[in-house]
Amino acid sequence: MSDEDLWRVLRGISDMPYGAGQIAALEQLLRRVDAADDRHLAFVTRMQATTGYIYGGEPAKSFVTFSWCLSEFDSDPQPYHQRHAHNLLWHFKYMVTGLLNFPEVPLDRTYAVLDDMERRYRTGGHSLQTVHKHRFRVANHVGDAEAAAHWYRLWQTTPRDDLSDCAGCDPTSQVNYLADTGRDAEAVALSEPVLAGRLTCNEQPQAILTALLLPYLRTGRAESARDAHREAYRRLRGNLADLWDIGDHVEFCTLTGNEARAVELVERHVDWLDRAPSPAAAMHFAATAAAALRQAGERGEATLYRRAAEGRPAGEVSASVLADELTRTATELAERFDARNGSTHQSEWIARRLAVRPSGEHLPLSASVRRRRPLTGGDEPTTSLREGRPVAAGDATRAGKPEAPAPTVPADAGPDELLDLAEQSWGRHDPVTFRAALAAYDERFGAADLPPRTVAQRMALRAAERGDEDDLPGAIESNRAALDLYLTEGDELSAQVVAGRLGVLLSRSDDADEGLALVRKAAEVLDRDGDARQRASAHHRVALALLQQERWAEALAALDRVPADAGGDPYLAARVALHRAHVLEQSDRLDDARTAAAEARRIGRDVGVDELVTAASLAYARTVDDPAEAVAACDEALASAPTEAELPVRVARARALLAAGRAADAVDDFVEAVTLCVERGAEGDAFLRWELANAYRMVGRLGEAAEVAEEAVLGLDRLGAQAEADRCRHLLAGVYAGLGEIKPALTLLEQLADNLDGPDNLPYRAQVLEEAGDILYDADRDAAGAERFAAAADAYRLGDLPLDELRARRREAYAWFWADDRPAATRAVEQADALAVALAGQSEPPVTYELAMVAEVGARVLTTENRPDEALARLDGVPDRLRSIEAFGEAAQVEILVGELLLRLDRPAEAEPLLRRVLGGLPADSRPVRQTAWLLARALDLLDRPAEAAALRTEHDLDPDDD
Repeated sequence: MSDEDLWRVLRGISDMPYGAGQIAALEQLLRRVDAADDRHLAFVTRMQATTGYIYGGEPAKSFVTFSWCLSEFDSDPQPYHQRHAHNLLWHFKYMVTGLLNFPEVPLDRTYAVLDDMERRYRTGGHSLQTVHKHRFRVANHVGDAEAAAHWYRLWQTTPRDDLSDCAGCDPTSQVNYLADTGRDAEAVALSEPVLAGRLTCNEQPQAILTALLLPYLRTGRAESARDAHREAYRRLRGNLADLWDIGDHVEFCTLTGNEARAVELVERHVDWLDRAPSPAAAMHFAATAAAALRQAGERGEATLYRRAAEGRPAGEVSASVLADELTRTATELAERFDARNGSTHQSEWIARRLAVRPSGEHLPLSASVRRRRPLTGGDEPTTSLREGRPVAAGDATRAGKPEAPAPTVPADAGPDELLDLAEQSWGRHDPVTFRAALAAYDERFGAADLPPRTVAQRMALRAAERGDEDDLPGAIESNRAALDLYLTEGDELSAQVVAGRLGVLLSRSDDADEGLALVRKAAEVLDRDGDARQRASAHHRVALALLQQERWAEALAALDRVPADAGGDPYLAARVALHRAHVLEQSDRLDDARTAAAEARRIGRDVGVDELVTAASLAYARTVDDPAEAVAACDEALASAPTEAELPVRVARARALLAAGRAADAVDDFVEAVTLCVERGAEGDAFLRWELANAYRMVGRLGEAAEVAEEAVLGLDRLGAQAEADRCRHLLAGVYAGLGEIKPALTLLEQLADNLDGPDNLPYRAQVLEEAGDILYDADRDAAGAERFAAAADAYRLGDLPLDELRARRREAYAWFWADDRPAATRAVEQADALAVALAGQSEPPVTYELAMVAEVGARVLTTENRPDEALARLDGVPDRLRSIEAFGEAAQVEILVGELLLRLDRPAEAEPLLRRVLGGLPADSRPVRQTAWLLARALDLLDRPAEAAALRTEHDLDPDDD
């Protein structure tokens, strides 16, 4: 590799984001540079490596590269050294801070570097402002308050110059000191003009926003504190070098009562301790994490997932166990710092971090979970397994919903009357009276010697109770016992009713065939000997057993045998209509399903049973075409939903709102749904967070979308749902790109490309690679973008997608063209041309478009090679083909290039009318107007029409000297 190639590689590496990837590339380049024996290149590469190590999270390595550069600078001055003298002096600041963060480095060495820094700054005539700042930092670190105050005053009163820290970083350090010394109002006031300005430093605004978390909180600016946390953490979360600041955000979550979020942050970053940027950062994060985990443990046993490291397998770890480990880590490191510093300051400071607990009012931080009143014993939701019950029922009610009236149980009712009341209440979806009647029976007659038929009826109702408790085996056992008693007593009809109920329960177990046989036999007997209601219920139970086996056509036939009035039982009629809607929906007969759901909804309203109205409204919402109508149905479902039904209703309503174009409203329902999931310990919150993240994205709340999608990815990974996790990563990459956060977007896309390495995933892999190319191209990292486009084209080729391959090759050629790599651009055009030949003759608009644009990029590459004749020939007929598919902007773009080529070929008479026509057709405020006007003026000059050329330049504010 030539020196020129090595310089090109260095420029490419400089464009890479800070992190492990850039560091690996720099170290590989350093080996090649040293082998090439180019001292200039070796110096510049090590200067770049120093910065890369600092911001990439490996500052210890910067000590070596900085020392090498300083030695070269001093021992053998070269002309090129002066071009880097400013940066070398700037790097002294990195060294002071870095040495301070490693307890194994003697404090004398840090002071020596500071003294050398001051000497060089004085010799160069520079201000000592930043020298004083770093002396303040050392004093503050060792706990010398008097010296810290002295150096702080000098730092603040010494004039700034071009070696001072930026307009964001200097105030950040001031804010930290003011906050530590109890001057929160001053800290906030100092920051306001800084945040109102434009901050372009790598560390801002996240650093100053992090420093402001506690001042904002302690001065009553809770909303500002929350916003600062959200924005700053989002910017910090992907950077290992920022582990210290991430610890500040963990502590902020603990202080504000957001224990769950604090634990999430710890879980996300705890494995960074295995590769912490410095012992100081590890100490600080470990202490804040230990405090968070200790608080979580006090509220109930919690576990975290910890990734594997050398000598430690991946797996779950108790929060309390991890808190103990991190406490030891933090305290031992603090002791090492104190031993070096000759003080106890660090141990005292860490002890305060370890003692942090929630303080003040709760400040909601999460974009996905709302803190609500915890459920009490009387609020625990219940679940029903009752035959034919479409929705679980319980007596709990949502906040704001009126309590059900207390049940009335006759004081003089006998055992049979109480059991009949319970039976009737169960069929009418009245669980309160159902349980009250059975409780009265057990209290009054539980120990009595009662007739076998009464005992059998109580046993059958116990099966219903156990079903409500989600005890399927217990419900089956009780029904079998009741069946045996009825058969022993010779009560055939009652036995068949219970046999049918037993069959429905068995159909939900591993004994589904036995269950189906039981319900069919029961239906046969009851159809012959039972009354109208018994006959209707029997056929309904047959349908339920078939429904469990997804035998839709047979289930529908069984439902058809139930008369419209369900033997005079409107509650049963509502259930039959609801199950008919379900079967029809599964059979893709949506119109009929909607009709059945509407009927169930009507009957549910008539009989006043909320859970029937809720289930029927949801079924109607699923089958209706109009999203607005679906939302209205969900509104009714939500208004009537029992507590335990609120979760599915919230999810359905959120999805309906999205379909209706009301994403902002959908956000609230998704947040409620996630909150319900978390409160109840239900599975699925990761999937709901994924949907919530998409809703946030749709309304442009990208910061919250990123936060929630990150949570979703963690949860989906934990569930082993890789396909869904990857789709969520894809969403998150787009959100990052929308936020302008290129590094995490690319990291995710590259991870996706690696995950999608199977032959079945080639189209998706290619799409991901092309999107990565998009991001890099838009960020003017053209060479890197070209490489991604090339990889995408290869994947499209392997997936046998020639048109997509052509598009990717065309984009590769453009990227190499703008990267000024002419040989690579030419190769890409040649590959695209070969693909174009195979697609020629196809008339579909996408093919026409790609063929035309391949001709255009080829012409541009030929133009840079000074081959205008060949370039012009490529464009023959291209504008007309683009206009034929209404690609008018691209057609104008090509015609402008044609005009430019005609001028290069000294054919102004042909260029002038073409450019005039194009200029007349362009929107007045479009970007190509000035370029076209400039070319037209040039054509007029060549045609000896200077007055027209001058008028054109005046009209479009063109400088004649630009020619």
